[in-house]
Amino acid sequence: MPDSPSDFSPLDPGRINAMDPVEVAYWCRELGCAEAELRAAVASVGDHVTEVRDHLATQR
Repeated sequence: MPDSPSDFSPLDPGRINAMDPVEVAYWCRELGCAEAELRAAVASVGDHVTEVRDHLATQR
């Protein structure tokens, strides 16, 4: 496991594992959103990063 969340990189960079808190923090930083926004997007469109990114863009 990385020493800090900033050293983290997901095993599958095309999908968001919402069950892993370190990965959720990583994707929140990468996508510039709050955890609640990320979780709502994943619940709405699934765990593919492209879909989540597009969904977040339309919500802003």
